[in-house]
Amino acid sequence: MSRITGILCPNIVPFSEDGRINEGELRRIVSWLIDKGIHGLYPNGSTGEFARLSFEERIRVVEIVADENRGRVPILAGAAENNIDLVIEAAERYAQLGIRAISVTGPYFFKVSPDGVEAYFREVARRSPLDILLYNIPQFANEIPVEVIRRLAADCPKIIGTKDSSRDMPRFLHTLNTLRKTREDFTVLVGCEEILYPTLMMGGDGGTIASTGVVPEPIIKIYNDFQAGRYDECRRVQFKLLELIEAMLRAGNFPEGFRAGAALRGFRPGPSRQPISGREKEFLDEMQTRMACLLSECGFSEAAEQCRRPATDVSAMLDRLRKRLP
Repeated sequence: MSRITGILCPNIVPFSEDGRINEGELRRIVSWLIDKGIHGLYPNGSTGEFARLSFEERIRVVEIVADENRGRVPILAGAAENNIDLVIEAAERYAQLGIRAISVTGPYFFKVSPDGVEAYFREVARRSPLDILLYNIPQFANEIPVEVIRRLAADCPKIIGTKDSSRDMPRFLHTLNTLRKTREDFTVLVGCEEILYPTLMMGGDGGTIASTGVVPEPIIKIYNDFQAGRYDECRRVQFKLLELIEAMLRAGNFPEGFRAGAALRGFRPGPSRQPISGREKEFLDEMQTRMACLLSECGFSEAAEQCRRPATDVSAMLDRLRKRLP
């Protein structure tokens, strides 16, 4: 099978007013992303709030995405479960849908030793019918040490790559350096859009980028321009996006900023599964206004009418909002 490379979107899951998955809107998001040139889809990533969905809802999200995709781009499906039997059940059901591979975090909630993390993934690799991508996100799950990844890559053919969302550039470089010596075909993706271009320059294979659910065009452009050797253009677009990325990350409880951004592009995310306080709602509304200004500056006209403040006020707004954060 071909390697997983390029830009994959960990899409949001839109909800109807009664809190159910809004299937029609999810299908619209999938087709929109494919039309924009996305290289792959990533349902049940962190941006899709998989931890706030039931097991059957997670399965249903992947069913909808796979059905709407119709084989047009590869799908990497999140299968992060705390019960290893559920990881395997998810993998078995996804295999019937034509999914390319599953993404699995380290065990979460309980603290597990590095040896325990390695044993966990060896068992997943032994039993999974699908290839596996190791999802390192130490903010929310047990870290997968680089040396553990190296041993798993050497011993387990079904473990085909890793996605690093640690926000740690030195760790990413150590991962690349170690894995390229161990297995040249091993995929190394980044999960942090702020460092997409630097990771590509150092040999990364792409990324699972939450911002593609809001601005797929410039994110995909960075990757495609890099492949074409247009490095100055990559650098320009990467810097241009930094303020918008920061706004979405800081707009409230993750991934509310990305849901707000999707609304600015014309989608209906619906109510959050995580209740939002009045103070948080006020803050999110202010940040959404700022995001509208930044989107308008980037040329996305649909956001212009929602930018109620002059673009010259954006920096001052950011400084003021930062002071309100803990």
